[in-house]
Amino acid sequence: MTTNRIQTSLLPIFSPVIAIGSALAVGAVLILFAGANPIAAYTALFQESLSTYFGFGNTLTKMTPLLFTSLGVLIALRAGQFNIGGEGQIYLGALGSTLIGLYLQGLPALIHIPLALLAGFLFGAIWGWIPGYLKAMRGVNEVITTLLLNYIAVNLVSYLVQNPLKAPSAPSAYSPLIAKSAQLPIILPQSLAHAGILLALIAAGILWVLLVRSPLGYQINAVGFNSTAARYAGISVERTVMLVMTLAGGLAGLAGASEVMGLKYRLFEQVSPGYGFDAIAIAFLSRGSVFAVVLTSLFFAALRSGANVMQRSAGVPVTVVYAIQGLTVLFIAVALALEYRIKGKV
Repeated sequence: MTTNRIQTSLLPIFSPVIAIGSALAVGAVLILFAGANPIAAYTALFQESLSTYFGFGNTLTKMTPLLFTSLGVLIALRAGQFNIGGEGQIYLGALGSTLIGLYLQGLPALIHIPLALLAGFLFGAIWGWIPGYLKAMRGVNEVITTLLLNYIAVNLVSYLVQNPLKAPSAPSAYSPLIAKSAQLPIILPQSLAHAGILLALIAAGILWVLLVRSPLGYQINAVGFNSTAARYAGISVERTVMLVMTLAGGLAGLAGASEVMGLKYRLFEQVSPGYGFDAIAIAFLSRGSVFAVVLTSLFFAALRSGANVMQRSAGVPVTVVYAIQGLTVLFIAVALALEYRIKGKV
């Protein structure tokens, strides 16, 4: 029985590793079918994205929105809530920071940057609070509301950049440049890596302290573990649900703000290439661990960063990388199902 318990306790550690390994193995088969060498393809992918100066800078750039949004999904999961609305919250956060960057001029960077970040957080937080309120006070399923709010946010931003926020004489839908005082500084010279990654890592540290070392974190975990018992213990389940969904939206909003303030310097119609949906996979793969979210965000960012290099050097389509991401989600779902089944027998 003791051996079974040890094996069960190790499952949360090994199942994500096995899921990633299985996805890479199946990906190798797909690369073979594409007529390329899997070893050469993976070497090109990870060597470029992790060991070269410009490639690593690009990886950090892509890691920033992934980490912010994954933390948002994670804190909701710790309270038993499923935030599928990260993509829409990214768009709203990008909108909020753009408005501050465009319409507040003449401010010093020490004031302008925090204000733009705060606006991004607040816009995303509002977009997260809405499904939190509907779930807590009206019993509306948060999966449905967060998913539908994605489409509203995407189309709202699309309308704005095609009409009132469109830059004069712009050939496509995007806003004017935000003020230089609202732009995040570059941390690796002559690369795309900006200070947003530092802010995301700080957010991860704060979230770890919140969840592991604070009374509020205990309440969040209690609601996620057993909301009925938490209610009997005097914890307001409704308030906790609204709080975590608001924080989740705010963190994803910071992802959108960092894309505008650190990378694009303007609001585009397509702010995110799907970071909000990748974040769901990252959070589930990380099994509720903030540290694991950081590492898994780096892994997914490396996949995105090295995809084009893999295509050029090994002749492997970029779609193979997206297939690997999807397979990772599939295998972690299988691993979770098997884990619950094994735990039920122990």
